[in-house]
Amino acid sequence: MLSILPPMVDLETTTILKKLVEARSHLAELKGLSQTIPNQQVLVNTLTLQEAKDSSEIENIITTTDEIFSAAMNTSNHSKPATKEVIRYSKALQAGFLGLKKHGSISRTVILEMQEIIEQNQAGFRKLPGTALMNDRTGKVVYIPPEPQYIDDLVDNLLKIINDRGAWNVDPLIKMSALHYQFKSIHPFYDGNGRTGRILNILYLVREGLLDMPVLYLSRFINQNKDKYYAFLQDVREQDAWEQWILYMLEGVSRTAGMTCRIVTAIRDAMQNYKHTIRENHPKVYSQDLINNLFFYPYTKIEFLQKDLGVSYLTSRKYLEMLANDGLLQKTTIMRTSFYVNKALMDILSISEHEQLRV
Repeated sequence: MLSILPPMVDLETTTILKKLVEARSHLAELKGLSQTIPNQQVLVNTLTLQEAKDSSEIENIITTTDEIFSAAMNTSNHSKPATKEVIRYSKALQAGFLGLKKHGSISRTVILEMQEIIEQNQAGFRKLPGTALMNDRTGKVVYIPPEPQYIDDLVDNLLKIINDRGAWNVDPLIKMSALHYQFKSIHPFYDGNGRTGRILNILYLVREGLLDMPVLYLSRFINQNKDKYYAFLQDVREQDAWEQWILYMLEGVSRTAGMTCRIVTAIRDAMQNYKHTIRENHPKVYSQDLINNLFFYPYTKIEFLQKDLGVSYLTSRKYLEMLANDGLLQKTTIMRTSFYVNKALMDILSISEHEQLRV
């Protein structure tokens, strides 16, 4: 039977505390940089889809940046199945963030809602034994999740540790690492446990005030270091090897925060460049609402701009065509609908995709 948290092991070793200082420094830098963006929701909308893509890749759900952004802005039902799954993950993350903002806590309801969005069912917590986890190379059973009758108590314990700071007096980043291990090991759902657990990571950091918005995502780090991720999880189960697991997660926070700082800085600079270019070339067209629209919707369209700016359809089209002629946007047609792609933003995201976070 899986033990409840907190573990009966000292998780504040000298090595962990040293790595913790580094991770917290990068996280604080990211929080500060995010506040320099006029509308932080621009980052949430953009980076949420990137995280959804990377997290889904861990489950071998593969798509491309262009596919997910075009699908997210297109209301048609012609996207590839993998792309639809990525979009659902993004919606689950957004729903979890809204639930956290509304209630100030991460509740059982929020967790169930996120999993329901990801899996498109209302199966809820497992009522049957969990599937035994196998080693892909040896075929050996490496872990059997707890029986269904224990799930409620284990989830209650998890939520207490999440929401009651007095329940375990340890640094939130150490706690996040332990919570992620615990959720993965409880394996409360029939499917979608990994993706739901990765969303909980970022929601917990927001709840603890380490970030204002959910803009740090560990999935790319985990995906590029997948062998160590699963090996270290297993070592905790078999040997109580908490230190190497905590160090792995703190390294992930540190590297991912550094990468995200570079992305946020590039987006901020691109927004400034668009702002100056449009204000210089088209002073009567420029507004902050226009800039926000172009970066909130990497694939924008006439109707989006019409709504955000409160202008007519013809005026909206005129503005977008004007910016396309300036080379700021690239016009493309998807299912007979004209979209205007933010070239600078898509270039930033494309370059960041190739950043290496291997350890």
